[in-house]
Amino acid sequence: SLLAGCGYKASDKKEEVTITVFAAKSLNQVMEELIAEFQKTHENVNVQGSYDSSGTLMVQIEEGADCDVFFSAAVKQMNQLDETDGLVVEGTRHNVVNNQVCVVTYKGSNTKVTGLMDIKNAGSIALADGSVPVGKYTRQAMVNAGMLEKADDVSKISTTDISEALGGVEINECANVGVVTSAVAEGSNEVGTVYYSDTYGLEDRLEILEKIPYDLTGDVIYPVAQIINKEADELEQSAAEDFINFLTSDDAKTIFQKYYFDTDVE
Repeated sequence: SLLAGCGYKASDKKEEVTITVFAAKSLNQVMEELIAEFQKTHENVNVQGSYDSSGTLMVQIEEGADCDVFFSAAVKQMNQLDETDGLVVEGTRHNVVNNQVCVVTYKGSNTKVTGLMDIKNAGSIALADGSVPVGKYTRQAMVNAGMLEKADDVSKISTTDISEALGGVEINECANVGVVTSAVAEGSNEVGTVYYSDTYGLEDRLEILEKIPYDLTGDVIYPVAQIINKEADELEQSAAEDFINFLTSDDAKTIFQKYYFDTDVE
């Protein structure tokens, strides 16, 4: 037809771009939905999510991993990349959500444990190690509740120290919060500490014994920021910025709330 070649040229299609997002393991479920939602309005952007403990991801970034956006489960790891390593793009850091640490058991466990204060009554406890944010927050809560002795860096309190302080209870040390969640949901351990958001979708398998108050754990803030990526071109950098703006939007808040995250943050 005579119209062939008129109108849109192929070059009008936005160039395809891929951004890599490193996110805490506890964000895995919500991020998959957030990414799908973002891509509805950014069809040319392919968002690759990579999930692990924030401490592990931080080290990978320090070692030069190709990463555009880091979404951490704690400020400690973000501060390290920001203030110590200078790897955060200035002005792109935001506190996105708050989370609550919970003591959980599996349905039908008949545990005697009612919460943190009497957790030593469990047959066994699944607990993330101190380099994992949920493990650090649990240790902080135990110190603040007078169950553990104060420490300059609570993340350095070993699993053995905790077991001894709790009268020799058996503790399964876990590498990230996903492992803790599975260990309790499968009944391998009687109780564990996970985030409220980790119980999403497992309501029929997990029972929350206590939501540990923020005054014991401190705020459980999840910051996000763009990471200085020497491999990224302008298009990739601008897509990373768009994705961060989306994560702080009202649309994203609605999705976070569905997965039990607290979006009421400063």
